[in-house]
Amino acid sequence: MTQKNPTIYVLNGPNLNLLGTREPEIYGSTTLADIEDAMAARAAELGLGIDFRQSNQEGDLVDWIQEAGREGAALIINAAAYTHTSVAIGDAVSAIDVPVYEVHLSNIFAREEFRHHSYISAAAKGVVCGFGAMGYNMAIEAIAGNLKTTD
Repeated sequence: MTQKNPTIYVLNGPNLNLLGTREPEIYGSTTLADIEDAMAARAAELGLGIDFRQSNQEGDLVDWIQEAGREGAALIINAAAYTHTSVAIGDAVSAIDVPVYEVHLSNIFAREEFRHHSYISAAAKGVVCGFGAMGYNMAIEAIAGNLKTTD
C-alpha cells in the first residue's frame, strides 16, 4: 500500500456555493469561502493540508471521491441534497479506502423525513450534523486524532 499524504479532501455538493445567502435561518450566514479559510487555518495548525472543492454536478463529486481515495489521507463530504438521493455517491464513498466523515450544517434528523436517510452514512467513520460551519472543523479534529492513533 502506498503512503498517503496528509491531505484531507473536503467536498461540497449542490447549492453550497450559495451559503451565506441561501436560507440563512437554516444554514447560517457563514459563506463557503469562510469555511474553507477556517479549515485551512486549522489544518495548517494540525500539520495537515486540505483540498477544498464544491460542485453542483454529481459526476464531479464521484470523480473527486475516487481521487480522494487514491491521493488523500481522509475525506470530509457534505454532499448536500445528493446525500439523500445519490446511490452513485454512496457507492463511490463505499469504494474508497480512506476514512470518510459526513458533514451537514443543519440537523438533518430535525428536518423533512426524506433528509433522514443518507446513502453516505453507512460507509462513513463519523457523521457531524447540526453544528453549522463548526461541524467541518469538528470533522478535521476527529481526522487529526485518528491519524495520530494510526501512525
